[in-house]
Amino acid sequence: MYNPQLTTFISVAENDSFTKAADALFITPTAVMKQINTLEERLGITLFDRTNHGLQLTEAGKSFLQDAKYIIDYSDRAIEKAREIDNKDKQQSIRIGTSIMTPAKFLLDVWAEIQKFNPYLKIELIPFENTPINSVEILKNLGKHIDIVAGLYDDNFLKERGCQAAHLYDKQLLFAIPVTNPLCSKRKIELADLKGQKVLLIRKNWNEYIDELREDLTASGVTVEEFEMFNLNAYNRAVQENVPIITVEGWEDVHPLLKIVPADWEYRIPFGILYSPTPSKQVKDFIGAMKKISLQ
Repeated sequence: MYNPQLTTFISVAENDSFTKAADALFITPTAVMKQINTLEERLGITLFDRTNHGLQLTEAGKSFLQDAKYIIDYSDRAIEKAREIDNKDKQQSIRIGTSIMTPAKFLLDVWAEIQKFNPYLKIELIPFENTPINSVEILKNLGKHIDIVAGLYDDNFLKERGCQAAHLYDKQLLFAIPVTNPLCSKRKIELADLKGQKVLLIRKNWNEYIDELREDLTASGVTVEEFEMFNLNAYNRAVQENVPIITVEGWEDVHPLLKIVPADWEYRIPFGILYSPTPSKQVKDFIGAMKKISLQ
């Protein structure tokens, strides 16, 4: 951006010698003298007094030296700033995996705030089928095709799948009741309402918080039958068998023939952003912005 003769001029001024400046710049002394002469002619001023004792900056040269250093520094910073903006514009988007059971709704309430922290951040939604094999493979390979997924977890879940989580909040465990089931008319389900009945619950050891609920249900005389994972098949089964299924806050619209009814308990499950143990800079920025928002 600036005339390279400025660099030569500064080197000569700092070394008080054409020869030393030439060594520092890896060019010949003749080339250095030619550049300085050309610069003086172009500017119309004398920058150096040439004497038998060496070179000395003139008063004009001393003034020009300060400004030349400023010009080079300012130019370098201008280039660096432009490159940072260019790199941010060219960066890959954060790829967010989404399915019926792992929607990206959490972004709706926080995206405007995220943009305040990082206006260059971009996202791309990557849909995937929520099968047992897919869900495990995606989480074990976060950062390859999908960067982050919002989901439920506990410590053992993260360990088994080799990922980490940024906690957002805890979600309530609720009931999804088929509209043809008598319990659907209740405003709140109590354990006594379920005695002698069957309830669908995700398999044992999937999550420690749900396992605590399983123990209470069983102790209260409720028959618990398991399903493999939270997906549309599990909710279809609840409708077909006309039995309640334990669901999670935020999945109210998964199945049109199931009504969400709160329970008379305080069982909750951690919900957060799942990401690779070795996240990219973009993911780190995203997680950092989410954590700042959660502290507000």
